[in-house]
Amino acid sequence: MKSFSAEEIHGVWGTVLLPILKDQSIDWEVLEHALKFTLDAGLNGIYTNGSAGEFYNQTEAEFDKLSELVAQEAENAGVPFQLGCGHLNPLLSLERVNRVKSFSPCALQVILPDWIKTNNKETLKFLEKTASAAAPIGLVIYNPPHAKKKLLPEDYANILMEGLPVVGCKTAGGDKEWYSKMNNLPKHFSYFIPGHFMVTGITQGAKGTYSNIACMHPKAVIKWYRMMHEEPERAQLIEKQLSLFFEREILPLILEEGYCDVAIDKFLASIGDWSMTGTRLRWPYSGIDPERIINKRRKLNKYVPEFFKELD
Repeated sequence: MKSFSAEEIHGVWGTVLLPILKDQSIDWEVLEHALKFTLDAGLNGIYTNGSAGEFYNQTEAEFDKLSELVAQEAENAGVPFQLGCGHLNPLLSLERVNRVKSFSPCALQVILPDWIKTNNKETLKFLEKTASAAAPIGLVIYNPPHAKKKLLPEDYANILMEGLPVVGCKTAGGDKEWYSKMNNLPKHFSYFIPGHFMVTGITQGAKGTYSNIACMHPKAVIKWYRMMHEEPERAQLIEKQLSLFFEREILPLILEEGYCDVAIDKFLASIGDWSMTGTRLRWPYSGIDPERIINKRRKLNKYVPEFFKELD
């Protein structure tokens, strides 16, 4: 598969979740089953090793096996794929880029060094060397809200002005001024926003979403994405209903109970009832008690009763 330009990276992309067994090993059988389901869902693409893929808690052998598996299955299915090469150690991130670029993903995702925050010069140094290693494959910067260095529109403008082959990013989004600045960067740039803000974000200029709603159900999010183009008012209503669900039922799990985003994404997949991935996170992190799934699933269906109908 060829490297994608910024203009070619758009739409809804789903992540590859990491099923963890009681002995802390990866359940490769469940992972392959979920991967095939995701590839058949009609998404614009898939990617590995976002937060929900627990990239920060894999051995290098596991990383290599996962990357090869996803590349082979995605190629066979004809689905665009990106490989996440993030690591808290920038040297290991660089090594990951060098090892998996031969799989010819359409882009490689990286995080900025995340133990000591980089200054602007160091950020450019990191991206320059990483981009050189990745060439001719473009980079996508994964910059979630909890990243040590939070990139602003001005930072992306500086990166693009340096001529670095950074084709996109994953961000938390922003206000109208933020969207205006992101829409006026000096070069084409594919910026993605969170899944539950998909309609609002794309309407304001975002190119798509690396989607937590795809975690919830890959087929449901594609149904919603198509609705956005065919029935925009209905799609906007779905977003309002989903936002209420997240605000009232999911956000308290983070703010009041201390669960991380990874735990939330795996919990969403269990609520969506499409994957056997489960809610367990790798040690020392805590997943959400699976006994809470049924209750949250019932509440979700009250907020968006039509969202999960006729998905098969």
